[in-house]
Amino acid sequence: MTLPLYRSIADHYLQAIQLGTLQPGERFPSVRTLMQRHGVSLATALGACRHLEDGGWLHARPRAGYFVQRPRRSSLQVPGRPAPPARPDPAAYVGIHARVSELLAMAQAAPVTADFSLAVGEASLYPTEALQRIMRRQLREQPQMLGTMLREHGHAPLRAALAQRMLARGVHLAAQDIVVTHGCIEALNLALRAVTQPGDTVAVESPTFYGVLQVLESLGLRALEIPTDPVRGLSLDALAWVLRDGLGDVGPAGSATGLKAVVAMPTLHNPLGCVMTDDDKQRLVALCARHRVALIEDDLYAEMAADDRPLRPAKAFDTDGSVIYCTSLNKTLAPGLRLGWLAGGRWQARIEMLKYSQTRFGELLPQSVAAEFIASPAHERHLRRLRERLTVQREQLADAVATLFPPGTRCHLPEGGLMLWVQLPAGTSSRQLFERALAAGIRVLPGPMFSNGQAFDDCLRLTAGAPLQGERLQALQALGRLAAAPPLA
Repeated sequence: MTLPLYRSIADHYLQAIQLGTLQPGERFPSVRTLMQRHGVSLATALGACRHLEDGGWLHARPRAGYFVQRPRRSSLQVPGRPAPPARPDPAAYVGIHARVSELLAMAQAAPVTADFSLAVGEASLYPTEALQRIMRRQLREQPQMLGTMLREHGHAPLRAALAQRMLARGVHLAAQDIVVTHGCIEALNLALRAVTQPGDTVAVESPTFYGVLQVLESLGLRALEIPTDPVRGLSLDALAWVLRDGLGDVGPAGSATGLKAVVAMPTLHNPLGCVMTDDDKQRLVALCARHRVALIEDDLYAEMAADDRPLRPAKAFDTDGSVIYCTSLNKTLAPGLRLGWLAGGRWQARIEMLKYSQTRFGELLPQSVAAEFIASPAHERHLRRLRERLTVQREQLADAVATLFPPGTRCHLPEGGLMLWVQLPAGTSSRQLFERALAAGIRVLPGPMFSNGQAFDDCLRLTAGAPLQGERLQALQALGRLAAAPPLA
């Protein structure tokens, strides 16, 4: 779809504002300047200015022209903080509620024209052409590769490249400490199987990624939800209380009632986008180590941080193998390769046994391609471009939410990643909005999908994996109108 000329000019200056080239308070080029600079008519130049003004990026001063201003997202308040922890309710120690599977089935079955539910970037965000060139060359040079089976828990050059990358993030791993998996979800499955038995209780963040709840259900485990702040992350005070005072008589007859593991995403949490401070990460690791509880760290989005400075994972503070570290290349390198990995700490041998018994060893070709690309300078260049584009797309989405959604909407703009957690005005049901949006060909994920309980019906997760333009922008405009509509009886 070709944009109108005024939109192309507006987008040119929007990028300059978002990158900081044009600062809030600065005078914007005059209409006459735009006409001369771009060789356009008065109507086109005015159209560009008014489009930016409508988006909250410019404001007009009488007889003075247009000035850059802070975008409207700056007026959004952070979603509400979780309530202080109360004594755990035995009724909450249940498997995933059937509604999550029901909502997923509804979302996947409905035809849509705009999808804000997938936490993955569009294909243009990934270095697919470079990976294809490597793959073709490797197959020419090693035609026997597709007939060769790996006989170890990961291609040695890939494991070495991953271990070297972790060094910059404060984690010391040997290549043999890394087990390559089929995405991060297999890594989480292996980690939980290594440290629990059916009937055990596992602490998770609240809200948490619905896939974690599905894994717990499939393994016969019980989820204890710990309040999680949309800015600071997991409530360490609530976790400390549970670890110190125990869970009470909530397990089935004959089962242990203490926590066996904590599953947490301290860096760029899904769905909140929050990042725990290094001090809090260190305290989390120490807390779990002191109580001999496994900490399973999901670090899936960490390399999508807006800042090129590496963020330290909780694993960087692990001194005794208490942290099982899980991550993936799906979000940052190539979703189609389905490459994840984990480092099992003191459970490494059991994890390797479980991996072998469950799926044996992985495929050589995708691992070999990824290893060559990650070890090259092209990888850092790709990550830098990825972060820059995602920063623009997150800010576009937050600005649109501030502009298009009804008054009282709250949203936290995270420091990286793919998603926004939006809290709707009081009395608005995200479940109803989800159903209305599906009927209009728009897919979102409502808040109840991210908890076993009844919380978060006033929240939804939106993703910023693609630019907000064309049909996607029109869909968000429609979503804002639906959010403002009266609730169904």
